Amino acid sequence: MTTRITARDNRAITTVWLALTAITVVSWWLAPGHSGGHAGASVPITIAAIMLGFVKCRLIVRYFMEVRTAPKWLRHSTDAWLATLWTAVLVIYLW
Repeated sequence: MTTRITARDNRAITTVWLALTAITVVSWWLAPGHSGGHAGASVPITIAAIMLGFVKCRLIVRYFMEVRTAPKWLRHSTDAWLATLWTAVLVIYLW
């Protein structure tokens, strides 16, 4: 079975790639260690980084692993898996 890639798909993938790049830059900007100053633990910054990681993973799974065109059960399963994974990471960090 072959899939047909349309111009609309290419635009969506390019837009998602730009969003992933922007999220990476924002994550880097949030990190206190890149400026050469003291890098200390910060719960709000860590929570923001974890949330950005969740968004990045969801975009990658949806657009670059072709889950957006998969059956509904698979889309919901991957969303549930990602939510469980990132919630566990957050709980482990906060605990």
